[in-house]
Amino acid sequence: MYLREMQVGFGNLKKPIFLAPMEDVTDYPFRNLCKSYGVDVLVSEFVSSDALVRNVKRNFEKMHFDDRERPVGIQIYGHDTTTMVEAAKIVETFHPDFIDINAGCPVKKVVRRGAGAGLLQDVPKLLDLVKQVVDAVSLPVSVKMRLGWDAQSIVVEEVVEGLQQLGVQFVTIHGRTRSQIYSGEANCEIITNLSNRNDITIPIVGNGDIDSPEKAKQCFEKGSLGGIMVGRGAIGNPWLFAQIKHYLATGELLSPPSIDEKVEVAIRHLEATASYYSERVAPKLMRRHYVRYFKGLSHFKEFKLSLLRSDSVEENKQILKTIAKTYCQ
Repeated sequence: MYLREMQVGFGNLKKPIFLAPMEDVTDYPFRNLCKSYGVDVLVSEFVSSDALVRNVKRNFEKMHFDDRERPVGIQIYGHDTTTMVEAAKIVETFHPDFIDINAGCPVKKVVRRGAGAGLLQDVPKLLDLVKQVVDAVSLPVSVKMRLGWDAQSIVVEEVVEGLQQLGVQFVTIHGRTRSQIYSGEANCEIITNLSNRNDITIPIVGNGDIDSPEKAKQCFEKGSLGGIMVGRGAIGNPWLFAQIKHYLATGELLSPPSIDEKVEVAIRHLEATASYYSERVAPKLMRRHYVRYFKGLSHFKEFKLSLLRSDSVEENKQILKTIAKTYCQ
């Protein structure tokens, strides 16, 4: 079963590739960059339900998207059912293609309030919260979750069995527990085994450690997945989506991007960030991306430090161009 079978505006997509929602990463400029390299479905940074209800401006800014991004979802998180329902109604007025409920964020400040992966500690509450959101809005609703709180409380099967009874359109599963954070390897076997069960009809999107075309293909070959979701592997590597699609279609690996191409894309990303936010904040926002764009380059420390210290868009560009000249000689 693929996502084309769900009424969420995904058209005739088969084996769709999602960009995972990542705080301070999957903003408007980065989503559009990934879209240019072929990602199928986008999801916003996660949005606090409490902040939405309190009318906090920054959270409304996170929900901005344009029609070029479709299909696109807005993800919300929170611990209070009433607040989540109210937030979902607010999200609905922005007209995304779906609303995603975060039951997977492992960050301490989120889970200590019972939100994100903290919801996995109380499955009945999680299912009731999801049911009330589904009943309150007309948009399709999805859920992104982890396997459980820790190795002793793997609840993913119980949750998925419950979600498919509530009218949830699809569920994305990250193959780690909350206690793992991002350590160790994602357990893809649990996800694929669940997707292969005859009694599980809800589409399952696999997530976790998908950072190469080969891993993407393995996920699709092992399970009856509705799609895959790429997270950290896309940071500083937006062409990964084009590489995955080409490999799935032909079985051939595209050549990795050259230093020139990496620099060109990094500058394009910087300019889009400066245009969307401002030239004052763009260099700061780009720092988390630069390290990934040039990961693995030898003798890169001085360039890295220069980029981390620079607060000027033009200076950033000159440093990036110098990188190209240095490594392309």
